[in-house]
Amino acid sequence: MVGFAPVKGMLSGRSLAVALCALGLLGLGTPACKSCEPGTSGAADSGVVSTSLTPEQAKQVLAKVGDDTITLGDYAAALEHMDQFDRLRYQSTERRKELLDEMITVHLLAQEATAKGYDKDPLAQQELRAILRDAMLAEARKNVPSPNDVPESDVRAWFEAHRAEYKDPERRRVSVAVLKDEAAARDALAAAKKATTASQWGEIVRAKSIDPQARANVPVDLAGDLGIVSPPGDPRGENTRVPEEVRAGVFEIGELGAVLDRVVAAKGKFYVVRLTQKLPPHERTYEEAERSIRVKLAQDKLRAKEDELIAELRKSVKIEVDEGALGTVKVDMGDAGKP
Repeated sequence: MVGFAPVKGMLSGRSLAVALCALGLLGLGTPACKSCEPGTSGAADSGVVSTSLTPEQAKQVLAKVGDDTITLGDYAAALEHMDQFDRLRYQSTERRKELLDEMITVHLLAQEATAKGYDKDPLAQQELRAILRDAMLAEARKNVPSPNDVPESDVRAWFEAHRAEYKDPERRRVSVAVLKDEAAARDALAAAKKATTASQWGEIVRAKSIDPQARANVPVDLAGDLGIVSPPGDPRGENTRVPEEVRAGVFEIGELGAVLDRVVAAKGKFYVVRLTQKLPPHERTYEEAERSIRVKLAQDKLRAKEDELIAELRKSVKIEVDEGALGTVKVDMGDAGKP
């Protein structure tokens, strides 16, 4: 069953709001957005439809599609939910007619999909629930302060309580040659000790490393580069490309541009390690950290509102889970599960 794929395929950007206002076709009985209700002006800032719709104007029928009607309120709501730049496209009468025609098309396809039973398809039902979920969460987020509205006192209190998080230790950039056995790694190490420039090191990496990335299309002096790491034990300095043994080794190197005087074994491979950059410790000031703290606190308040709503619903609705049935579900990993 194709579900609502034909409808969804045509709903990009500006027409998504049209689909939301047509949810009544699926048997919900009420508009998907408050601005679709009679008496509500959905055309604020549109520059196309009056911003002072009366209840009578909102109920005015613009078009009939079978037994369904598209009202002026529906049309205004569709405009309201558009991006402001999309909205500018509807200044002319012809373009406004195009939007109404698109709304008619949405109704036609939704009616046909319902007649064929596509609204009963599990995927269609899940997508509908997702739309309604987002509507409920949007309602819960109302009045949550934006980052700019978080009180200065809250921001400063967070900064003072988490000063350690804004003290960055010395960080180092690591470059490696990866070898399949220790003997080959020792040979590469001997050659690397004789290299006096980044380009000479890069040539050694390209010639000897078994890592496919060693021959990536980058300047030769960047061959083998794995990025920046913080000292071992600092969780903020983890780098998935750098094994912990290599990370520890690069902090044993004394001079910039030098190689570690021993081979590092990690994850069944052998590494020759070179230090290519040092970034000194840095303690961020309040001014440097303020914006990120504001964003975090605003997001925390938003999540708290969402969690509060969900907790209340879980208390009011009985939930039963069949663990046995859940255990019978098999997930097809495809190629992702192959080593």
